[in-house]
Amino acid sequence: MILKNINLKAVLFDMDGVLFDSMPYHANAWHKVMKAHGLNLSREEVYLHEGRTGAGTINMVCQRQLGREATPEEVKNIYKEKSKEFNTYPQADRMPGAWELLQKVKAAGLLPMVVTGSGQTSLLNRLEENFPGMFRRELMVTAFDVKHGKPHPEPYLMALQKAGLKPEEAIVIENAPLGVESAVAAGIFTIAVNTGPLDCQVLLDAGASALFPSVQALCDGWEELINKLA
Repeated sequence: MILKNINLKAVLFDMDGVLFDSMPYHANAWHKVMKAHGLNLSREEVYLHEGRTGAGTINMVCQRQLGREATPEEVKNIYKEKSKEFNTYPQADRMPGAWELLQKVKAAGLLPMVVTGSGQTSLLNRLEENFPGMFRRELMVTAFDVKHGKPHPEPYLMALQKAGLKPEEAIVIENAPLGVESAVAAGIFTIAVNTGPLDCQVLLDAGASALFPSVQALCDGWEELINKLA
């Protein structure tokens, strides 16, 4: 792995599956609520569509199964039920290695940022509690900020704009194929961490330039990665 023409100033983190070990809860909640509405979305497929906004996920399933987009009322009700179901589960733990990795990012003088397709306020509100002093709220990009969710490049382009960065001044850490596609489309060097059930090749096919089997493995290899930027 050779990193070229990168003047690193910031590290852009996805949230679910990178900072929080929350994806199993999301997968269960989406599957259960969709099934209650007569819609089919398996737990494993949730990982393939991770990064879409809630509305995007609901519309995708409705278009596939019903041949139409969901109505605004359907989107509102289904996502409300999904959020309610998600919040019945225990609080998601920090992903192993995430806190230590963020400390290394900060120690290197780099700006950590969150770029997530999630609108799950219970998790967004816990970022400061679980990662104190790491993220500036005004620089976060969430489902509430974007018109187009991942895999569209808008979330990562918006993050660059908010921080006044060029694509070559950042790297992205993602665990989802749609997130990888989004970051690559924004022109940013993208590292994948495979923290779910997907085959590693799915993340590489999405365009990841580097792949680690876990956030902890990325943390352990961080110094070597940074040295390749020097």
